[in-house]
Amino acid sequence: MSLTLTAADWLSLFTHFLSLSLLSIGGAITTAPDMHRYLVTQQGWLSDAQFSSSIALAQAAPGPNVLFVALMGWNVGVNAGGGVAAGARAWGFGLMGVLVAMVGIMLPSTTLTYAAARWGHRNRELRAVRAFKQGMAPIVIALLMATGWVLAKGQGDATRDWPLWLLALCTALVIWRARLHMLWLLGAGAMLGWIGWV
Repeated sequence: MSLTLTAADWLSLFTHFLSLSLLSIGGAITTAPDMHRYLVTQQGWLSDAQFSSSIALAQAAPGPNVLFVALMGWNVGVNAGGGVAAGARAWGFGLMGVLVAMVGIMLPSTTLTYAAARWGHRNRELRAVRAFKQGMAPIVIALLMATGWVLAKGQGDATRDWPLWLLALCTALVIWRARLHMLWLLGAGAMLGWIGWV
């Protein structure tokens, strides 16, 4: 994919990630549905495959969860640089995309988190602070479910992949109702994949 981005487009990308940063309650991954809407549907700067691959690769790699934003910025930059075949020009634009996306997503949330954490720690016994923490839990869960839905929707036919959907539902119910550590469920999923059942 090859595209042309103006300075206004780069600024738009930066400001969009700035605004998403302040909405990323529960981590940057919770804003993936809006990133998809903006980058794939509205602007056409990424393909569905590039979007899904960015998230999948970053989640599989060790390191912070937010690395998928860097990969999205990289892909936007490489596309703006003429595609992978463009060589050094694409690499330069790719690095610029990483910088724009990561600074945009990290700067506001990091600053706000630092200030709020200091204030919250000083006032942790206040009833309003405790109520706020308890009230945020359902919002984070809903945002994570929306992200899962967007990622699953682009991965094939639900009627054909019903065992995978059933496994996901059962896993969600076990996590919700039992106090079983998630590593056991990840191991069980890996075993089922290795056997070839999923």
